[in-house]
Amino acid sequence: MIEIAVIATPALGDRTYLVHDGEVGVVIDAQRDIDRVLDVATGAGVRLTHVLETHVHNDYVSGGLALCRRTGASYVLAAGEDVAFERHGVVAGDEIRTGSMSVLVHHTPGHTDAHLSFELRDANGPTAAVFTGGSLLYGTVGRTDLLGVERSDELTRAQYRSVRRLIEDLPAGAAVYPTHGFGSFCSSVGGSARDSSTIGDERRDNVVMAVDDEDEFVRRLLAGLTDHPAYYSHMALLNRAGPLEADFSPPVPVQGGELRRRLESGEWVVDLRRRRAFAADHLAGSVGIELSDPFATYLGWLIPWGSRLTLIGETPEEITAAQRQLVRIGIDRPQGAVSGPTGAMAAGHPRRSYRVAEFADLAAACHSPGLTVLDVRRRDEWNEGHVSGARNVPLHELVDHVHHVPSGELWVHCTTGMRASIAASLLDRAGHRVVLVDADFQDAGASGLTIETGATVDD
Repeated sequence: MIEIAVIATPALGDRTYLVHDGEVGVVIDAQRDIDRVLDVATGAGVRLTHVLETHVHNDYVSGGLALCRRTGASYVLAAGEDVAFERHGVVAGDEIRTGSMSVLVHHTPGHTDAHLSFELRDANGPTAAVFTGGSLLYGTVGRTDLLGVERSDELTRAQYRSVRRLIEDLPAGAAVYPTHGFGSFCSSVGGSARDSSTIGDERRDNVVMAVDDEDEFVRRLLAGLTDHPAYYSHMALLNRAGPLEADFSPPVPVQGGELRRRLESGEWVVDLRRRRAFAADHLAGSVGIELSDPFATYLGWLIPWGSRLTLIGETPEEITAAQRQLVRIGIDRPQGAVSGPTGAMAAGHPRRSYRVAEFADLAAACHSPGLTVLDVRRRDEWNEGHVSGARNVPLHELVDHVHHVPSGELWVHCTTGMRASIAASLLDRAGHRVVLVDADFQDAGASGLTIETGATVDD
Protein backbone atom coordinates (compact mmCIF):
# COMPACT_ATOMS: atom_id res chain seq x y z
CA MET A 1 0.00 0.00 0.00
CA ILE A 2 1.33 3.44 -0.94
CA GLU A 3 1.63 6.02 1.84
CA ILE A 4 2.25 9.76 1.51
CA ALA A 5 3.94 11.64 4.35
CA VAL A 6 3.61 15.43 4.42
CA ILE A 7 6.62 17.38 5.74
CA ALA A 8 5.32 20.91 6.16
CA THR A 9 7.39 24.08 6.34
CA PRO A 10 4.82 26.64 7.55
CA ALA A 11 7.52 29.31 7.89
CA LEU A 12 7.66 29.43 4.08
CA GLY A 13 4.17 28.14 3.29
CA ASP A 14 5.53 25.05 1.51
CA ARG A 15 5.31 21.27 1.75
CA THR A 16 7.71 18.41 0.98
CA TYR A 17 6.36 14.92 0.34
CA LEU A 18 7.72 11.43 0.98
CA VAL A 19 5.86 8.75 -0.99
CA HIS A 20 6.65 5.12 -0.14
CA ASP A 21 5.38 1.56 -0.32
CA GLY A 22 6.96 0.40 2.93
CA GLU A 23 10.25 -0.53 1.29
CA VAL A 24 11.34 2.26 -1.07
CA GLY A 25 10.48 5.94 -1.16
CA VAL A 26 10.37 8.97 -3.44
CA VAL A 27 10.73 12.55 -2.19
CA ILE A 28 9.16 15.52 -3.96
CA ASP A 29 10.50 19.07 -3.51
CA ALA A 30 12.84 18.60 -0.55
CA GLN A 31 13.54 21.57 1.69
CA ARG A 32 17.14 22.49 2.55
CA ASP A 33 17.08 20.97 6.06
CA ILE A 34 17.04 17.37 4.86
CA ASP A 35 17.37 15.89 8.34
CA ARG A 36 13.59 16.20 8.64
CA VAL A 37 13.11 14.07 5.52
CA LEU A 38 15.67 11.51 6.63
CA ASP A 39 13.95 11.20 10.02
CA VAL A 40 10.60 10.44 8.34
CA ALA A 41 12.19 7.94 5.94
CA THR A 42 14.02 6.20 8.78
CA GLY A 43 10.85 6.06 10.85
CA ALA A 44 9.03 4.44 7.91
CA GLY A 45 11.89 2.00 7.35
CA VAL A 46 12.25 2.91 3.67
CA ARG A 47 15.17 3.44 1.32
CA LEU A 48 15.04 6.55 -0.87
CA THR A 49 15.46 5.77 -4.58
CA HIS A 50 14.46 9.08 -6.21
CA VAL A 51 14.23 12.75 -5.31
CA LEU A 52 11.98 14.71 -7.68
CA GLU A 53 11.82 18.46 -8.26
CA THR A 54 8.69 19.95 -9.79
CA HIS A 55 10.73 23.04 -10.73
CA VAL A 56 13.82 25.06 -9.97
CA HIS A 57 12.49 26.90 -6.94
CA ASN A 58 12.35 30.67 -6.57
CA ASP A 59 11.33 30.83 -2.91
CA TYR A 60 13.79 28.52 -1.17
CA VAL A 61 17.08 26.69 -1.57
CA SER A 62 16.43 23.05 -2.40
CA GLY A 63 17.78 20.17 -0.35
CA GLY A 64 17.24 17.75 -3.22
CA LEU A 65 20.82 17.46 -4.42
CA ALA A 66 22.21 17.12 -0.89
CA LEU A 67 19.62 14.47 -0.12
CA CYS A 68 20.66 12.47 -3.17
CA ARG A 69 24.33 12.75 -2.29
CA ARG A 70 23.58 11.53 1.22
CA THR A 71 21.38 8.58 0.21
CA GLY A 72 22.46 7.65 -3.33
CA ALA A 73 18.98 8.40 -4.69
CA SER A 74 18.56 9.56 -8.29
CA TYR A 75 17.93 13.31 -8.69
CA VAL A 76 15.07 13.96 -11.14
CA LEU A 77 14.65 17.34 -12.85
CA ALA A 78 13.18 18.57 -16.10
CA ALA A 79 15.60 17.76 -18.91
CA GLY A 80 15.35 21.35 -20.14
CA GLU A 81 16.70 22.89 -16.95
CA ASP A 82 20.22 24.37 -17.11
CA VAL A 83 22.00 23.17 -13.97
CA ALA A 84 25.63 22.73 -12.96
CA PHE A 85 25.38 19.13 -11.71
CA GLU A 86 24.47 15.68 -12.98
CA ARG A 87 20.83 14.70 -12.74
CA HIS A 88 18.23 12.43 -14.31
CA GLY A 89 16.53 14.68 -16.88
CA VAL A 90 12.92 13.85 -17.72
CA VAL A 91 10.29 15.11 -20.17
CA ALA A 92 6.53 14.83 -20.45
CA GLY A 93 5.40 11.23 -20.83
CA ASP A 94 8.41 9.71 -19.07
CA GLU A 95 7.66 7.18 -16.36
CA ILE A 96 9.64 6.44 -13.22
CA ARG A 97 9.12 3.02 -11.63
CA THR A 98 10.32 2.09 -8.17
CA GLY A 99 8.98 -0.62 -5.90
CA SER A 100 5.23 -0.90 -6.42
CA MET A 101 4.99 2.75 -7.50
CA SER A 102 4.86 4.42 -10.88
CA VAL A 103 5.30 8.16 -11.47
CA LEU A 104 4.22 9.68 -14.78
CA VAL A 105 5.75 13.04 -15.75
CA HIS A 106 3.56 15.94 -16.95
CA HIS A 107 4.94 19.21 -18.35
CA THR A 108 2.95 22.01 -16.68
CA PRO A 109 4.59 25.34 -17.58
CA GLY A 110 3.41 28.60 -16.06
CA HIS A 111 5.01 29.05 -12.64
CA THR A 112 8.28 28.37 -14.50
CA ASP A 113 8.98 27.34 -18.08
CA ALA A 114 10.05 23.75 -17.41
CA HIS A 115 7.69 23.10 -14.51
CA LEU A 116 6.66 19.46 -14.03
CA SER A 117 3.81 17.73 -12.22
CA PHE A 118 4.08 14.09 -11.13
CA GLU A 119 1.16 11.68 -11.39
CA LEU A 120 1.42 8.85 -8.87
CA ARG A 121 0.02 5.46 -9.73
CA ASP A 122 0.02 2.18 -7.91
CA ALA A 123 1.79 -0.29 -10.18
CA ASN A 124 -1.39 -2.33 -10.25
CA GLY A 125 -3.99 0.38 -9.91
CA PRO A 126 -5.32 3.76 -11.04
CA THR A 127 -3.99 7.27 -10.41
CA ALA A 128 -3.73 7.88 -6.67
CA ALA A 129 -2.42 11.45 -6.57
CA VAL A 130 -0.70 14.25 -8.44
CA PHE A 131 2.13 16.40 -7.07
CA THR A 132 1.70 19.82 -8.61
CA GLY A 133 4.47 22.03 -7.18
CA GLY A 134 3.65 25.63 -8.10
CA SER A 135 1.14 24.78 -10.82
CA LEU A 136 -2.25 23.64 -9.49
CA LEU A 137 -2.74 24.87 -5.90
CA TYR A 138 -5.75 24.53 -3.62
CA GLY A 139 -8.36 26.75 -5.24
CA THR A 140 -5.81 28.72 -7.23
CA VAL A 141 -2.50 28.51 -9.11
CA GLY A 142 1.12 29.52 -8.58
CA ARG A 143 2.16 33.07 -9.39
CA THR A 144 3.55 33.73 -12.86
CA ASP A 145 5.72 36.85 -12.47
CA LEU A 146 8.83 35.44 -10.80
CA LEU A 147 10.77 35.17 -14.07
CA GLY A 148 10.22 38.89 -14.75
CA VAL A 149 7.15 41.01 -15.35
CA GLU A 150 7.91 41.09 -19.07
CA ARG A 151 7.11 37.37 -19.24
CA SER A 152 4.09 37.39 -16.94
CA ASP A 153 1.44 37.47 -19.68
CA GLU A 154 3.03 34.56 -21.56
CA LEU A 155 3.49 32.45 -18.43
CA THR A 156 0.00 33.19 -17.11
CA ARG A 157 -1.48 31.88 -20.34
CA ALA A 158 0.70 28.75 -20.04
CA GLN A 159 -0.41 28.33 -16.42
CA TYR A 160 -4.08 28.58 -17.42
CA ARG A 161 -3.72 25.87 -20.05
CA SER A 162 -1.53 23.59 -17.92
CA VAL A 163 -3.81 23.61 -14.91
CA ARG A 164 -6.99 23.17 -16.92
CA ARG A 165 -5.40 20.21 -18.70
CA LEU A 166 -4.50 18.53 -15.38
CA ILE A 167 -7.96 19.12 -13.94
CA GLU A 168 -9.73 17.89 -17.06
CA ASP A 169 -7.52 14.87 -17.76
CA LEU A 170 -6.95 13.33 -14.32
CA PRO A 171 -9.61 11.33 -12.45
CA ALA A 172 -11.81 13.21 -9.99
CA GLY A 173 -10.72 11.07 -7.06
CA ALA A 174 -6.99 11.75 -7.45
CA ALA A 175 -5.55 13.61 -4.45
CA VAL A 176 -3.77 16.90 -5.15
CA TYR A 177 -0.48 17.64 -3.37
CA PRO A 178 0.97 21.08 -4.19
CA THR A 179 4.26 22.38 -2.86
CA HIS A 180 3.11 26.00 -2.50
CA GLY A 181 -0.13 27.52 -1.30
CA PHE A 182 -0.02 27.33 2.49
CA GLY A 183 0.94 30.96 3.05
CA SER A 184 3.67 30.98 0.40
CA PHE A 185 4.26 34.17 -1.57
CA CYS A 186 4.42 31.85 -4.61
CA SER A 187 0.62 31.67 -4.59
CA SER A 188 -1.50 33.97 -6.74
CA VAL A 189 -5.09 35.22 -6.48
CA GLY A 190 -7.77 33.51 -4.45
CA GLY A 191 -7.02 30.14 -3.01
CA SER A 192 -8.61 27.88 -0.45
CA ALA A 193 -7.77 27.39 3.21
CA ARG A 194 -8.52 23.67 3.02
CA ASP A 195 -5.79 21.28 4.06
CA SER A 196 -6.39 18.67 1.35
CA SER A 197 -8.02 18.46 -2.05
CA THR A 198 -8.81 16.26 -5.02
CA ILE A 199 -9.05 16.86 -8.73
CA GLY A 200 -12.84 16.79 -8.29
CA ASP A 201 -12.64 19.57 -5.70
CA GLU A 202 -10.54 21.68 -8.05
CA ARG A 203 -13.00 21.15 -10.92
CA ARG A 204 -15.66 22.68 -8.74
CA ASP A 205 -13.92 25.74 -7.33
CA ASN A 206 -10.44 26.41 -8.68
CA VAL A 207 -10.09 29.94 -10.09
CA VAL A 208 -8.93 28.48 -13.39
CA MET A 209 -12.20 26.61 -13.87
CA ALA A 210 -14.28 29.63 -12.84
CA VAL A 211 -13.08 31.68 -15.82
CA ASP A 212 -13.67 30.26 -19.30
CA ASP A 213 -11.99 33.16 -21.10
CA GLU A 214 -8.19 33.02 -21.10
CA ASP A 215 -7.77 36.78 -21.57
CA GLU A 216 -10.02 37.48 -18.59
CA PHE A 217 -8.10 34.97 -16.46
CA VAL A 218 -4.81 36.66 -17.34
CA ARG A 219 -6.24 40.05 -16.41
CA ARG A 220 -7.56 38.83 -13.06
CA LEU A 221 -4.44 36.92 -12.06
CA LEU A 222 -1.99 39.69 -12.93
CA ALA A 223 -4.15 42.33 -11.24
CA GLY A 224 -4.15 40.28 -8.03
CA LEU A 225 -0.39 39.70 -7.69
CA THR A 226 1.22 41.33 -4.67
CA ASP A 227 4.84 42.06 -3.79
CA HIS A 228 7.13 39.11 -3.11
CA PRO A 229 10.31 38.85 -1.00
CA ALA A 230 13.46 40.37 -2.46
CA TYR A 231 15.54 37.27 -1.73
CA TYR A 232 13.53 35.34 -4.34
CA SER A 233 15.81 36.80 -7.01
CA HIS A 234 18.72 34.75 -5.62
CA MET A 235 17.07 31.36 -5.06
CA ALA A 236 17.02 29.97 -8.61
CA LEU A 237 20.69 30.89 -9.10
CA LEU A 238 21.65 28.96 -5.97
CA ASN A 239 19.49 26.00 -6.95
CA ARG A 240 20.99 25.82 -10.43
CA ALA A 241 24.51 25.89 -8.98
CA GLY A 242 23.83 22.88 -6.72
CA PRO A 243 23.40 23.74 -3.03
CA LEU A 244 25.55 21.97 -0.46
CA GLU A 245 24.11 20.31 2.61
CA ALA A 246 23.16 22.79 5.34
CA ASP A 247 25.63 23.42 8.16
CA PHE A 248 24.00 23.88 11.57
CA SER A 249 27.20 24.11 13.61
CA PRO A 250 27.17 27.06 16.05
CA PRO A 251 28.27 30.45 14.69
CA VAL A 252 31.39 32.07 16.11
CA PRO A 253 30.64 33.58 19.56
CA VAL A 254 30.86 37.38 19.55
CA GLN A 255 32.44 39.03 22.56
CA GLY A 256 31.33 42.37 24.02
CA GLY A 257 33.87 44.64 22.36
CA GLU A 258 33.36 43.10 18.92
CA LEU A 259 29.57 43.24 19.30
CA ARG A 260 29.80 46.95 20.13
CA ARG A 261 31.95 47.52 17.05
CA ARG A 262 29.43 45.77 14.82
CA LEU A 263 26.55 47.78 16.27
CA GLU A 264 28.39 51.08 15.95
CA SER A 265 29.43 50.38 12.36
CA GLY A 266 25.83 49.72 11.30
CA GLU A 267 26.09 45.97 10.66
CA TRP A 268 22.93 43.89 10.87
CA VAL A 269 22.72 42.69 14.46
CA VAL A 270 19.35 40.94 14.76
CA ASP A 271 17.68 40.32 18.11
CA LEU A 272 15.43 37.22 18.11
CA ARG A 273 13.50 37.97 21.30
CA ARG A 274 9.75 38.62 21.44
CA ARG A 275 8.71 42.02 20.19
CA ARG A 276 7.63 43.40 23.56
CA ALA A 277 10.83 42.26 25.26
CA PHE A 278 12.83 43.99 22.54
CA ALA A 279 10.78 47.17 22.87
CA ALA A 280 11.37 47.25 26.63
CA ASP A 281 15.17 46.91 26.44
CA HIS A 282 17.54 46.40 23.52
CA LEU A 283 21.01 47.31 22.35
CA ALA A 284 21.06 50.56 20.37
CA GLY A 285 21.57 49.80 16.68
CA SER A 286 20.11 46.29 16.78
CA VAL A 287 17.10 45.18 14.73
CA GLY A 288 14.27 43.24 16.35
CA ILE A 289 12.83 40.33 14.35
CA GLU A 290 11.26 37.85 16.71
CA LEU A 291 11.87 34.17 16.14
CA SER A 292 8.52 33.01 14.76
CA ASP A 293 7.40 31.50 11.46
CA PRO A 294 7.88 34.70 9.37
CA PHE A 295 11.38 35.34 10.75
CA ALA A 296 13.48 34.28 7.76
CA THR A 297 11.01 35.66 5.22
CA TYR A 298 11.21 39.18 6.61
CA LEU A 299 14.90 39.13 7.44
CA GLY A 300 15.67 37.83 3.94
CA TRP A 301 13.37 40.45 2.43
CA LEU A 302 15.00 43.36 4.29
CA ILE A 303 18.71 42.64 4.69
CA PRO A 304 20.91 43.68 1.75
CA TRP A 305 21.94 40.37 0.16
CA GLY A 306 25.37 39.25 1.33
CA SER A 307 25.47 41.58 4.35
CA ARG A 308 27.24 40.48 7.51
CA LEU A 309 24.77 39.14 10.07
CA THR A 310 25.05 38.68 13.82
CA LEU A 311 22.28 36.98 15.81
CA ILE A 312 21.25 37.76 19.39
CA GLY A 313 19.15 35.23 21.30
CA GLU A 314 18.25 34.34 24.83
CA THR A 315 19.60 30.79 24.43
CA PRO A 316 21.88 28.86 22.06
CA GLU A 317 18.82 26.85 21.02
CA GLU A 318 17.19 30.01 19.67
CA ILE A 319 20.28 30.69 17.55
CA THR A 320 20.13 27.17 16.12
CA ALA A 321 16.41 27.52 15.35
CA ALA A 322 17.10 30.79 13.53
CA GLN A 323 19.89 29.13 11.52
CA ARG A 324 17.46 26.40 10.42
CA GLN A 325 15.11 29.01 9.02
CA LEU A 326 17.89 31.01 7.38
CA VAL A 327 19.58 28.15 5.51
CA ARG A 328 16.30 27.54 3.71
CA ILE A 329 16.70 30.90 1.96
CA GLY A 330 20.45 30.69 1.38
CA ILE A 331 21.75 32.62 4.38
CA ASP A 332 24.06 29.84 5.47
CA ARG A 333 26.51 31.09 8.06
CA PRO A 334 25.88 34.13 10.28
CA GLN A 335 29.10 35.99 11.04
CA GLY A 336 28.54 35.46 14.74
CA ALA A 337 26.06 35.04 17.54
CA VAL A 338 25.61 35.83 21.22
CA SER A 339 23.05 34.55 23.69
CA GLY A 340 22.11 35.47 27.23
CA PRO A 341 20.80 38.53 29.10
CA THR A 342 20.85 41.76 27.07
CA GLY A 343 22.70 43.72 29.72
CA ALA A 344 25.66 41.36 29.69
CA MET A 345 26.13 41.29 25.90
CA ALA A 346 27.89 44.58 25.25
CA ALA A 347 28.72 46.24 28.55
CA GLY A 348 28.83 49.99 28.20
CA HIS A 349 26.97 50.08 24.89
CA PRO A 350 23.82 52.27 24.95
CA ARG A 351 20.47 50.55 25.40
CA ARG A 352 17.14 51.81 24.16
CA SER A 353 13.43 51.22 24.62
CA TYR A 354 10.13 52.41 23.21
CA ARG A 355 6.48 52.27 24.14
CA VAL A 356 4.04 49.51 23.15
CA ALA A 357 0.37 50.47 22.71
CA GLU A 358 -3.06 49.29 21.53
CA PHE A 359 -5.34 50.82 18.90
CA ALA A 360 -7.44 52.34 21.70
CA ASP A 361 -4.34 54.23 22.83
CA LEU A 362 -3.83 55.46 19.28
CA ALA A 363 -7.44 56.63 19.07
CA ALA A 364 -6.92 58.66 22.25
CA ALA A 365 -3.67 60.19 21.02
CA CYS A 366 -4.09 60.49 17.24
CA HIS A 367 -4.88 64.22 17.23
CA SER A 368 -1.75 65.11 19.19
CA PRO A 369 0.52 67.65 17.41
CA GLY A 370 3.45 66.05 15.56
CA LEU A 371 2.07 62.52 15.72
CA THR A 372 2.18 60.39 12.55
CA VAL A 373 0.43 57.06 12.09
CA LEU A 374 2.64 54.83 9.96
CA ASP A 375 1.00 51.78 8.34
CA VAL A 376 3.64 49.28 7.16
CA ARG A 377 1.32 46.81 5.43
CA ARG A 378 1.44 46.16 1.68
CA ARG A 379 -0.35 48.53 -0.73
CA ASP A 380 -3.13 46.03 -1.42
CA GLU A 381 -3.83 45.69 2.30
CA TRP A 382 -3.80 49.47 2.71
CA ASN A 383 -6.31 49.92 -0.10
CA GLU A 384 -8.70 47.46 1.54
CA GLY A 385 -8.85 49.62 4.66
CA HIS A 386 -6.59 51.98 6.62
CA VAL A 387 -6.69 54.50 9.45
CA SER A 388 -7.81 57.91 8.25
CA GLY A 389 -4.84 60.27 8.06
CA ALA A 390 -2.22 57.51 8.24
CA ARG A 391 0.76 57.24 5.93
CA ASN A 392 1.70 54.01 4.15
CA VAL A 393 5.28 52.80 3.81
CA PRO A 394 5.30 49.00 3.30
CA LEU A 395 7.80 47.26 5.54
CA HIS A 396 9.84 45.94 2.61
CA GLU A 397 10.35 49.52 1.37
CA LEU A 398 11.22 50.99 4.75
CA VAL A 399 14.96 50.27 4.72
CA ASP A 400 15.34 52.49 1.64
CA HIS A 401 12.97 55.17 2.97
CA VAL A 402 13.66 55.18 6.70
CA HIS A 403 15.21 58.68 6.59
CA HIS A 404 12.29 60.05 4.57
CA VAL A 405 9.55 59.35 7.10
CA PRO A 406 8.28 62.38 9.04
CA SER A 407 9.97 63.61 12.18
CA GLY A 408 8.09 63.58 15.43
CA GLU A 409 6.44 60.65 17.15
CA LEU A 410 5.65 57.67 14.88
CA TRP A 411 2.89 55.23 15.85
CA VAL A 412 3.62 52.13 13.79
CA HIS A 413 1.11 49.38 13.02
CA CYS A 414 0.45 46.51 10.60
CA THR A 415 -2.12 43.69 10.70
CA THR A 416 -1.04 41.77 13.83
CA GLY A 417 2.01 43.61 15.16
CA MET A 418 4.73 41.40 13.64
CA ARG A 419 5.72 43.65 10.75
CA ALA A 420 5.15 46.77 12.82
CA SER A 421 7.59 45.48 15.43
CA ILE A 422 10.30 45.07 12.79
CA ALA A 423 9.53 48.51 11.36
CA ALA A 424 9.62 50.09 14.82
CA SER A 425 13.05 48.59 15.45
CA LEU A 426 14.38 49.90 12.12
CA LEU A 427 12.99 53.38 12.84
CA ASP A 428 14.39 53.30 16.38
CA ARG A 429 17.76 52.24 14.95
CA ALA A 430 17.66 55.31 12.70
CA GLY A 431 16.95 57.60 15.66
CA HIS A 432 13.19 58.11 15.30
CA ARG A 433 10.79 58.27 18.25
CA VAL A 434 8.42 55.34 17.87
CA VAL A 435 5.41 53.73 19.51
CA LEU A 436 4.69 50.15 18.50
CA VAL A 437 0.99 49.38 18.07
CA ASP A 438 1.04 45.68 18.87
CA ALA A 439 -2.58 44.76 18.15
CA ASP A 440 -4.89 43.29 15.50
CA PHE A 441 -5.91 45.80 12.84
CA GLN A 442 -9.40 44.31 12.79
CA ASP A 443 -9.90 45.99 16.19
CA ALA A 444 -8.91 49.46 14.95
CA GLY A 445 -12.40 50.60 13.96
CA ALA A 446 -13.97 49.38 17.20
CA SER A 447 -11.31 51.34 19.09
CA GLY A 448 -12.69 54.62 17.77
CA LEU A 449 -10.49 55.15 14.71
CA THR A 450 -11.97 56.05 11.32
CA ILE A 451 -11.19 53.46 8.64
CA GLU A 452 -11.02 54.47 4.98
CA THR A 453 -10.65 52.34 1.84
CA GLY A 454 -8.84 52.91 -1.45
CA ALA A 455 -5.59 54.69 -2.29
CA THR A 456 -4.92 58.20 -1.05
CA VAL A 457 -2.79 61.02 -2.40
CA ASP A 458 -0.08 60.46 0.23
CA ASP A 459 0.53 56.77 -0.52
